[in-house]
Amino acid sequence: MSANFKKRIAEFKDAEAIKAKGLYPYFRPIESGQDTVVTIDGKSVLMFGSNSYLGLTNHPKIIEASCQAVKKYGTGCAGSRFLNGTLDIHEELEAKLAKYVGKESAVLFSTGFQANLGALSCLTGRNDYIILDESNHASIIDGSRLSFSKVVKFKHNNMEDLRRKLSQLPEDAVKLIAVDGVFSMEGDFVKLPELVEVAKGFDAAIMVDDAHGLGVIGEKGAGTASHFGLTNDVELIMGTFSKSLASLGGFIASDHETIEFLKHRARSLMFSASMTPGAAASVLAALEIIQTEPEYIENLWRNTQYAKEMLLENGFDLGKTESPILPVYIRDNDATFLITKELQENGVFVNPVVSPAVASQDSLIRFSLMATHTFEQIEEAIDKLTKVYRKIVPSAIEKIA
Repeated sequence: MSANFKKRIAEFKDAEAIKAKGLYPYFRPIESGQDTVVTIDGKSVLMFGSNSYLGLTNHPKIIEASCQAVKKYGTGCAGSRFLNGTLDIHEELEAKLAKYVGKESAVLFSTGFQANLGALSCLTGRNDYIILDESNHASIIDGSRLSFSKVVKFKHNNMEDLRRKLSQLPEDAVKLIAVDGVFSMEGDFVKLPELVEVAKGFDAAIMVDDAHGLGVIGEKGAGTASHFGLTNDVELIMGTFSKSLASLGGFIASDHETIEFLKHRARSLMFSASMTPGAAASVLAALEIIQTEPEYIENLWRNTQYAKEMLLENGFDLGKTESPILPVYIRDNDATFLITKELQENGVFVNPVVSPAVASQDSLIRFSLMATHTFEQIEEAIDKLTKVYRKIVPSAIEKIA
């Protein structure tokens, strides 16, 4: 191995430092399905760290649809959509997704990350601008980095800062504003009505990443633009299947011409193997359930409201969340890791979010709700979280020094 390369790898000590404290919270192997209760190390653990907002990953109709697709088409497509990897169910799913979110057309990607990577890297050119909310998902940031365009960031959900930044750009340049619909860490909604107004004033297009909005808000879960009644004012809607839609993959929906452009220019589409048959069939089944069984979304919001009220009553700081993502601010990296560890030891799985994903003073426990949680499970998890928090936070630094 190259000495310089080996030295570079050896300099990575972040994970080792956390492991040395006994606080490493990543790559925890789960021995069961992604449900409200999972099995870890042979023990039952309440799951409050999942993105399966509607709890559909174990739905029998979805499992059966996936199995039947594998029997018919096999386990994979052995090529990209561009060449030999397009199936009839891919096209069926694209048509249904476009109709669902209110657009003319849609195109599938193998993951949601690839959807953002592919679209943002090719939609604008060298003399154009991509404008990003500073709290956007990493896939949006990485997609913009692959573009030859200039990237401008504005303060989180701050429309005045957005207006200032846009006013400094050339009037005749192509400008694309890319934002999360529901921000994945803070849990708040993009201020879409104000953003649309600002964008129109500067002839800027809008792309909304609805990874955490699809299946959660809007008409029958159609997402952020639907929620605000602004579907026609958003040029591109991106969504993922790994959250509410109980599968894996992603899509971009827009007008027909834009989707045709992406089909022939998005490199993460053209040079990646296409979405597997089982995954595509799973999404088709999940879409049908979401649109015909509204009780899933109703239960999700009932659980969200119940948990939010309990956490606030117990004195937790939840920031400005408006969604089933409840950020419990700890505001200390090591304390966040320690709470995560002790909660799992007490039978509750949550996710720690620390720097550099957020500023160290904004570190948090990401407490996520599912439609299939019971009130009893919510009560048990929050009771344990409260006890662990009150035990750890006043003396967290001393305990792990």
